Amino acid sequence: MIKIKRVYDDPEDDDGKRYLIDRLWPRGMKKEDLKMNGWIKEIAPSTDLRKWFHHDKQNWGEFTHAYQSELERNEAWKLIAEEAKSGNVTLLYAARDREHNHAIVLKDFLDDRIG
Repeated sequence: MIKIKRVYDDPEDDDGKRYLIDRLWPRGMKKEDLKMNGWIKEIAPSTDLRKWFHHDKQNWGEFTHAYQSELERNEAWKLIAEEAKSGNVTLLYAARDREHNHAIVLKDFLDDRIG
């Protein structure tokens, strides 16, 4: 099972392996305070796409399509897909908007591939 959670949310026992999926380190978060198994920067949207989207809800549909296209050309997601086959995985992100962020797109992308 793949879950998504803000980096500022408390860890839970059923989080499983926890991966930070942002390209940039979260503001105000000390590295030693974030409980995670890894930081997969390359799985995040490209810098150009992230800056273009800038969490503008009007661009959500276009962002989703563009990020999925980037993921198709990127193999970084395969590690998470493999981990999710044998246990829970939590994708950690820093965005404030819980309904319009790249973690949602990535989770849907991964769910489609691991069934």
